[in-house]
Amino acid sequence: MKRYQNVSLVDLPLSPYDIIIARRLDDGKEDVIRVQVKTARKSVSFTGGTRGGVDREYKSDVKTYTQSPVISDCIVGIRSNQDGTFDLFFIPTVLISYFGTKSKSLGAIEFFKNNYDILENCKNHEYIIDIAKKQGVI
Repeated sequence: MKRYQNVSLVDLPLSPYDIIIARRLDDGKEDVIRVQVKTARKSVSFTGGTRGGVDREYKSDVKTYTQSPVISDCIVGIRSNQDGTFDLFFIPTVLISYFGTKSKSLGAIEFFKNNYDILENCKNHEYIIDIAKKQGVI
């Protein structure tokens, strides 16, 4: 995310997104993108509000939810590579309802890997849906 100068972690434990990216547009206006970060090994999950790992019995008032454009703009699946680098899979939340699943395998969303055009246009729903159809993602 070094390519964006104004990136901030969200320090609110119950927030449905983890990062805010504020970018200056060509017309001088500012565009704020709400991003949820997910670890991606074989797939990217589109749900939140649950805990994993050792503390699976964690009880909270937070209910499991599926990401949507109402609560975030994009999910970033982060996959670490053996050489110490990372691949970023940018999945606009507008596509989740088209997928009809709670996760997507990395192979099925290869087009989104390190595709910053997708991140920067994730709120342009017509563009995202059109390109996803052309790529056979939906």
